[in-house]
Amino acid sequence: MTSVPRPGLRAVEPYAPPQLDVKARLNTNECPYPLPEAFREDLARAISGLDLNRYPSREADELRARIADLHGHAPEGTWCANGSNEVLQQLLQAYGGPSRRALTFEPTYAMHARIAWATNTAVVRRDLTEPWTLRPFDLEYPSTARADVVFVCSPNNPTGNAQPVEVIERLAERTHALVILDEAYAEFGGSSAIPLLERCPNLVVVRTFSKAFALAGARLGYCLAAPEVVEDLRRVRLPYHLSALTQAAGLVALDHRDDALAILDAVREQRDRILATLPGLGAEVFPSDANFVLFRPSRPADQVWRGLLDLGVLVRDFTELIPQALRVTAGTPDEVDLFLSALEEVVT
Repeated sequence: MTSVPRPGLRAVEPYAPPQLDVKARLNTNECPYPLPEAFREDLARAISGLDLNRYPSREADELRARIADLHGHAPEGTWCANGSNEVLQQLLQAYGGPSRRALTFEPTYAMHARIAWATNTAVVRRDLTEPWTLRPFDLEYPSTARADVVFVCSPNNPTGNAQPVEVIERLAERTHALVILDEAYAEFGGSSAIPLLERCPNLVVVRTFSKAFALAGARLGYCLAAPEVVEDLRRVRLPYHLSALTQAAGLVALDHRDDALAILDAVREQRDRILATLPGLGAEVFPSDANFVLFRPSRPADQVWRGLLDLGVLVRDFTELIPQALRVTAGTPDEVDLFLSALEEVVT
């Protein structure tokens, strides 16, 4: 007999941004530069010393302690998982679920609502208007919506704007919900809410190694929270969920943090170059504190997206979420050269 999945499952398409073989893949906000060769050499030495026939450290104590020290936070309030998405999933497993609600402020990172759906958590959406900054009356909405979890992304993906820290503090103070602040792009701009954690026990700050540490392929993310929140995550995590290979990659990446900081400067330079150049090509450009730029081209966005792809440049189409909007990642100087020249060709 044929097995039957949960109701509605097959009506949902897999989450799958395009991964195409093009000259400039600028659609997924990856870091365009790898960490230096010295990182690879140190990682190879670290891996060569691992006993892969044994299970990894179940608690990832060394990695958690190093991350906690980086942020001046307590190790017992620091948690790691396979990418920030798994951190989000574990938070929803612990604080979401049937008969519970997660609130998102739209437009925002699609995986927030998707992970809520995957954990059988009801999703309540609150639409923000341009420039997508939380307003005083938005801060009352978690209570009105009876939310158990509130998602905020700052800098926000895909719009690029950061929320003021004082707004995040007021939001956390006005609700009993768990406020999950996704700071995946915080190293590129804006102010972090990490200093709020001591006085806001219902706040969780989620970070990733994928962007600022140029480690998207390793799948490593973490959160900083109250120790009791981390204890709840320990209750829902799978045994030995973080491999020895991933833990080693994270530790070596932390050793090369200065190299990562230099990469951040290079990425911000190209982001600012895009921001400065696009208006001259007739585009409406939105300010960005992240490693990408949201813009509306002077011609129909779907035609521009296809035209760029034909010239070897892949950007992200957000027209279903934000009218006529495309998003481009800040790449290497050569990739940005190609993007800007291709866009000029497409729109003129």
